[in-house]
Amino acid sequence: MIKENKASKYMLYAIGEIVLVVIGILIALSINNWNESRIDRKLETAILKQLRSEFKSNLKQLDEKIGIRDYMMNSAIQLLANIDNPYIRNVDSIEMHLAKTVPYTTFDPIINDLATSGNLRLIRNDSLKRLLSRWTSEIVQVTEGEQTWAKYRNEIYIPFLIKNYQVRTLRNKAMKTGILYTFLIDQENRVSEIKDIGNSKHFSDFNILLDNPDYEDHLVRCIATNRNTQQQSFILRDRIVGILELLNNEIN
Repeated sequence: MIKENKASKYMLYAIGEIVLVVIGILIALSINNWNESRIDRKLETAILKQLRSEFKSNLKQLDEKIGIRDYMMNSAIQLLANIDNPYIRNVDSIEMHLAKTVPYTTFDPIINDLATSGNLRLIRNDSLKRLLSRWTSEIVQVTEGEQTWAKYRNEIYIPFLIKNYQVRTLRNKAMKTGILYTFLIDQENRVSEIKDIGNSKHFSDFNILLDNPDYEDHLVRCIATNRNTQQQSFILRDRIVGILELLNNEIN
């Protein structure tokens, strides 16, 4: 009986020790998980705040590009009106609109590396995570449209203007009236004032340019290409606004 009691006590003691060890392990795991969760939440908050700053910058830049394209398309439409109605033609107005059709846009947003870095897993909001994962692919629709117009402008439109008009005069008018400043991203901190380069001494007849049937086609191409890019830009803008709303809700 004594031996059996001792064996029973030993078994109870051993079981108690095992239970204590298991409890200790569970407590340690719980503390470790709590620490990891706390660290992850801090990282998530930092990432969300950084993303909010980045997407605010992206929205500001996109709106600037949308504004530039509005200038371009509206001026192209005004030039078409002058083509259709020769009696309204005025050299100052025409050259001003000509100058506004020359620029092109380059949307260059901040692109996060959440997917490649693995930090996307830290974001708990599934809707936000889904929008962020599609972000880079949605930019392409805008940048491809911009590149299409930039290529056409550089290889066809500008050479056409050089051949059929004096681009120096157009450029000088744009510089003197501040049109070019409209297309600068950072207007407050521009390096220096753009100097007057003077008008060309060579005669240019805007009527010959406007009556050239090819020029009408170039203007239509300007409007159509940039309008398509504009439509994609508004879709992308809605995406950015949606992302910012979700970010604000998560941070606040």
